[in-house]
Amino acid sequence: MEKQSLAKLLNENPYPGRGIVIGVSEDGTKAVTAYFIMGRSANSRNRVFVTEGEGIRTEAFDPSKMEDPSLIIYAPVRVLGENTIVTNGDQTDTIYDGLASGLTFEESLRCREFEPDSPNYTPRISGLMTVKDGAFSYSMSILKSDSGRPEVCVRNTFDFGKGIPGEGRFIHTYMGNGSPLPSFEGEPERVDITGDIDAFTKTVWENLNADNKVSLFVRFISIADGTYETRICNKNA
Repeated sequence: MEKQSLAKLLNENPYPGRGIVIGVSEDGTKAVTAYFIMGRSANSRNRVFVTEGEGIRTEAFDPSKMEDPSLIIYAPVRVLGENTIVTNGDQTDTIYDGLASGLTFEESLRCREFEPDSPNYTPRISGLMTVKDGAFSYSMSILKSDSGRPEVCVRNTFDFGKGIPGEGRFIHTYMGNGSPLPSFEGEPERVDITGDIDAFTKTVWENLNADNKVSLFVRFISIADGTYETRICNKNA
């Protein structure tokens, strides 16, 4: 798979929906992740990311305008020891509980499916980053309907090992705008990861569609000792 420009992929897709990027910084010292949300409806756009413990959660920017909290209010990022979990829904909690009870990333998700938002059947995308004893590894998962048919859930897990400096993988819920929204297809895209945390955050945020972007979370984790830096961007500020 050819490595692509993350900035270009984002800039040319008006509606990738929700997306996860995981990889390694250019100098090879940091595990990198980004998670963003977008929205087309007023309810989806009425959100912000806020910190919660070592992770984040979504909350209504204006609670008086919240119409339906299901599927849009959840904890996208949680930390369990050396594991950082990043997802686009409440399966964050499913993975957290599964890992805590001794299940693997893949095993933890076997009880979950795509979102019940007919006719889109939005995929559940998830990532697991592990920084332990000076080493880093990561995996990604997508749970999606079978070509838009809700009778079958297609489950794909991708293990990328320790990653490669200056590279990452990008998975998102939709291939683009549409009705119904077309689900992501294929292997997570191979993308470049450039700059420090501020430069990388700027690249992602500025290339997301200005009308549809809502919030962005970025974290750089030191592979040597697990310390981290975090950036959060909210359109509703």
